[in-house]
Amino acid sequence: MRQRIMLDVRVPMRDGTLLSADVYLPPEGDQFPVLLTRTIYSKESYPETDGARPNGYVGWGERFMEDGYAVVIQDCRGRYDSDGVWEVYVQDEDGHDTVEWLIRQPWCDGNVGMFGISYLGFTQMHPAPLASEGLKAILPIAATPDGYDMFWQQGAFLMQQASHFLQIGRRTSHAQGMAMLAGLPGGTMGVGGGKAGDPPGDLSYLYERMPLYSAFDEYDDVTIWKELLDHQTYDAYWERRIVNGRYGTIEAPAYFLTGWWDCTVRHMFEAFENWTRDARPEARARTKIMCGPWTHTRIGVADWGQDVQFGPDAELDIFALHRHWYDQRLKGIATGVDEEAPLQLFVCGDNVWRGEYEWPLARTEYRDLFLHGQGSANTRHGDGSLGWEPPVGDQPPDTYVYDPSDPVPTMGGQVAYVDQSGPRDRSTVEERSDVLVYTGDLLPSDLECTGRVAAVLFAASSAPDTDFTATLVDVFPDGRAINVTEGIVRARCRESRQSPSLIEPGQVYEYRIDLWEVSWVFKAGHRIRVEVSSSNFPRFDRNTNLGGDIGREAGFRSARQTVYHDARYRSHLTLPVIPR
Repeated sequence: MRQRIMLDVRVPMRDGTLLSADVYLPPEGDQFPVLLTRTIYSKESYPETDGARPNGYVGWGERFMEDGYAVVIQDCRGRYDSDGVWEVYVQDEDGHDTVEWLIRQPWCDGNVGMFGISYLGFTQMHPAPLASEGLKAILPIAATPDGYDMFWQQGAFLMQQASHFLQIGRRTSHAQGMAMLAGLPGGTMGVGGGKAGDPPGDLSYLYERMPLYSAFDEYDDVTIWKELLDHQTYDAYWERRIVNGRYGTIEAPAYFLTGWWDCTVRHMFEAFENWTRDARPEARARTKIMCGPWTHTRIGVADWGQDVQFGPDAELDIFALHRHWYDQRLKGIATGVDEEAPLQLFVCGDNVWRGEYEWPLARTEYRDLFLHGQGSANTRHGDGSLGWEPPVGDQPPDTYVYDPSDPVPTMGGQVAYVDQSGPRDRSTVEERSDVLVYTGDLLPSDLECTGRVAAVLFAASSAPDTDFTATLVDVFPDGRAINVTEGIVRARCRESRQSPSLIEPGQVYEYRIDLWEVSWVFKAGHRIRVEVSSSNFPRFDRNTNLGGDIGREAGFRSARQTVYHDARYRSHLTLPVIPR
């Protein structure tokens, strides 16, 4: 469509720094509501579309202009055409100042909303507590309000998230250089190399280097990588990078959009809970969340090559959702969005959308599913089982050896930038002797789990520090073992991420593993399964089992792990069962 364009408009921040923005106005009219996005990936990106959505935000802008919105795309501080120095996950004042500048422009009618995926969702949430009068609503997609949790999950380091920020560089994309460093063909690294949003190349060769702190040292700028490893616990570094504790001043309602296998799904639900509990009344009342069967890079896409299909209803028109939300919030058009249930959840297995009114669901029945066995639960061919009744008397524990030089490979799950993310068949992983497998009986009827899943393990290790992982699996009648959700805990962080403490080798400890949110129906004739191990690489760094400074250990050793399930140590899974 025809449009009026103003390129490289210099927007002043409170400290005098000038940020660059491109302004796109519809061909006719004098004043418009504005949709703003603030990006670290270049405001000029306009690659081809993938059919479901444009990967470049210029393409998004063209769609929004068709609906009568002015669109502003801004490079974040220190990125591409904007001045200043970029600091990862620090965006609040700049976002607020940009909105304040917008409502003073003659072509803005005083109403501003925001849009964008991933980091661009964070740039929407972070300024919200400053409560600009012009910011009327936001729509963050696959984002987090908490920079700390993006990189440290129950003590384990999310290497792929960290290396992603290393790849995009301090000012412009370093993706091509990363591809060359990893010995990959050019153009496979996503942002700056291929289409924006594509997963990066296989960097496992670099992740395997020891010590991890210097794994990328031959690259030209590793500041971000080392900053993140230097701040393993919540400290002053992270205080500027989270929204937590500041929800009380938020006036703009949010519509959160995420997927069950999105690497930020936990963060999105926590943001929804905090927004609807602590924000100002209007924001509390109007805030919503939608969660579908998607991954971080495939929000809204029904069929993206996963090992289980969810039907055509899994497809989402993201632009229609924006119009539905912003026509109401910015134009005052009665679209019906305010009458809809605040939670729109895709129930996997039934493959239907369902509206809900609270989170967690008030009708949830939390049920414990206990680990059983006779000491040989290794592999899916072992004797590990699951039952609703707790163990009685003695049961021999299960043991395995965790060798950091041969970690359990990442296969599916809430992975940000790997083609194998999402629901995947884990049958090959379950052939490994360092994976304990506990399988329930055939289900006589459907069992719905919607809510937060957790695992409790009673375990000992021969090492002073190690990891334990848990994966919830649906075993299909044809033998596919589809992961539903997963989690990890680092032994030193079993009690607190803020005050880590090593373990005593051979001593039994209780480990609580957060497996995040799900909405999954285990169908009649299927089986519920739990896998237990000690690695998930390269999604998470490998624990060296040495108990030293994470990232600076130059070697590693194997650890003998023992998982207990008896009358005293009742290892179990807690499922959020929804009566049907």
